[in-house]
Amino acid sequence: MRFPPSLACTSLLVLTLGLAVPAHAEEQRESNTAAQDAPSDDFHDRRVDDFGEIVVSAVGVTQLDVLAGTSVMEGTELQSNLDGQVGEVLAKLPGVSATGFSPGASRPVLRGFSGERVKVLVDGLGALDASNTSADHAVSIDPLTAERIEVLRGPAVLLFGSQAIGGAVNVIDKRIPLRRMKEPFHIDALAGFNTAADLREGGASLDLPLGQMFVFHADGAYRKTDDLSVPGYVIAPGLRTDLLADAAEHELDGEPDEAEELREAALQRGKLPNSATETWSANAGLALFAGESNLGFSFGIYDTSYGVPGRPGMGHLHEEGAASLKGLVAAEGEDGHGEGDVTIGMRQYRADMRGELALGGGFFSQLRTRVGYSDYTHTEFEGDEVGTVFKVAGIEARAELIQKQQGSWRGSIGTQYYFRDFEAIGAEAFVAPNRTDQFAVFALQEVGVGPVQLEFAGRYESTAVNSNPLGVERDFSTLSGAIGIAHETEGGLRFGVTGSRAQRAPSGEELFSDGPHIATQAYEVGDPGLSKESAWGLEGYVRGRLGLADISFAVFKNWFSDYIYLSETGLEEDALPVFAYLQGDASYFGVEGEVTLPIIDSGPFRLVADLRGDYVRARLSDGTPLPRIPPLSLLGALEGKTEHFDGRVEVQWFDSQTSTAPFETATDSFAFVNASLAWKPLRGGNNLTILFQVDNIFNAEGRRHASFTKDFVPLAGRNFKLSARVSL
Repeated sequence: MRFPPSLACTSLLVLTLGLAVPAHAEEQRESNTAAQDAPSDDFHDRRVDDFGEIVVSAVGVTQLDVLAGTSVMEGTELQSNLDGQVGEVLAKLPGVSATGFSPGASRPVLRGFSGERVKVLVDGLGALDASNTSADHAVSIDPLTAERIEVLRGPAVLLFGSQAIGGAVNVIDKRIPLRRMKEPFHIDALAGFNTAADLREGGASLDLPLGQMFVFHADGAYRKTDDLSVPGYVIAPGLRTDLLADAAEHELDGEPDEAEELREAALQRGKLPNSATETWSANAGLALFAGESNLGFSFGIYDTSYGVPGRPGMGHLHEEGAASLKGLVAAEGEDGHGEGDVTIGMRQYRADMRGELALGGGFFSQLRTRVGYSDYTHTEFEGDEVGTVFKVAGIEARAELIQKQQGSWRGSIGTQYYFRDFEAIGAEAFVAPNRTDQFAVFALQEVGVGPVQLEFAGRYESTAVNSNPLGVERDFSTLSGAIGIAHETEGGLRFGVTGSRAQRAPSGEELFSDGPHIATQAYEVGDPGLSKESAWGLEGYVRGRLGLADISFAVFKNWFSDYIYLSETGLEEDALPVFAYLQGDASYFGVEGEVTLPIIDSGPFRLVADLRGDYVRARLSDGTPLPRIPPLSLLGALEGKTEHFDGRVEVQWFDSQTSTAPFETATDSFAFVNASLAWKPLRGGNNLTILFQVDNIFNAEGRRHASFTKDFVPLAGRNFKLSARVSL
């Protein structure tokens, strides 16, 4: 792999500095020396603010309200929502849905945005995979080894890249140790089972001090599932009706075998065929601590294979196109799987560096850098034959100077470099090989003016996207920024409003796609002439303590010029529906909120009500709805807490979505009722948690509207889960 000269220069600068952007920005306020004084049973060095809430660790945005919405999932909540894909882990949080392409591939959807508008981070740096390329590509992050996951919304996440217009998901793990150790060793482990997919999973991590200055880390995880159990019919009613009608036509034409095949597909119940998964990961890291500075490295492997459920009847759309659909639809064998099932094998090798250098006196207090390199391969199999292979080699590097706080003024400035070499190989390689070379500078500042705080964020990005085989080279310059004003009452309630301007360059996939994509079962067409996307945004929020309740509420609107979206055209090519990347003006409006209210607080027993909700409306300028926008959703829960037991009962309801794009299927409303009981038998209840859960108690049928495959990939049915998490 040949990297451009600009990459070599940037890498040399970062390596010479020997620094890295940290995953935990709360350390901006506390040195490593202070961290050594943390209690020995708080190995993970979690910190809380004056209200007992976990402080967000996203780099450069601690306590700054241009980041107008933040959710943190960790501990028992993370354990209870654990899944193989990070999108499903977060799907109960306000403003969050998931692409739900299959059990093996599900990326987060934030405020209705997905793909190129949502940045998925590992300890503050991009995942460096191809999950943004297409919904069938898994995210190369193993939630099983995550310490916590943060969902960052609002304009400040643009500091992580123009791809974060919708928000960012930051997965925090310990692959590079975060602080010195006082213990002789530390072990974290988790194991789980469930009935809906016959899940077997387990993961563990080990941290060891090597002398006074070094800490070593190693972790590994394994997860295996069988085909998913679903309630009722696999196929949605509309598609089922079409398949039965096609079967009747084949019967009249004297084709009984084809008719029977379509009927069997239409009436499939109970199991989602070809939805099994198998995943393993392993990481090792080493960190050096010297005074208030540190430097660390890690190397890891993520490997997954998973089935791609096929759209029934696809091969019968046009008999003349059947030859091009080899492997998409095949007669089912005795095990219920077609001989030509599409499966995906994906592996990523990743190396990371992170460090901090204390600068002492002067205007800047600290220099932080972060570097990641990834070698990623994604292979689509048609039965036993290799169909298409996607290869991505990428590197991302960040360097940030943290300013010493001067009175009420604080902030940071930094630079970021990103390089991606993408190649698709095979007869059905639908994206031409392309390279992306991006350089950015950014700044975030906050200053107090009387009773209010003013905040400013800005980012300039220069992006070059080229495809040598096509002879196309595009260059884009984008400028994004945000201005916010906030006020906090004496009671701890914080109000704010933020205005923003964001721009994004089109990706290689949006520019250069042109061909059949075997896994998504669509013919995808890009546009090399796409212009950069621009958006104005306005957001108001309130959060904090209101009486006994903790509240977080935000309302936002975005106005897009030249919005890029993938839409079904109603045309067919090679017996596949054609999806094209189009561009037009659009707007998003949304509301999201969460209220936590203690109902009973008697010391040994606490009963808390948890209410969440979100709504998004997204349309083109002519009023046409945009595709795959999640519907209104509400969640209500009661949670009882004692020293050793936590019990929770919740109802999550999704409205029907009938505001659909042309050729898009509507989805019905549904509700899931879930219950869980956590037992913490050991000291403080913090070292061992045994969790018993029942999800979707009433076996209701549900389909994610944001999913490309919602017509034939329903959500899981009733699911009994047992898991145990230990920290020693």
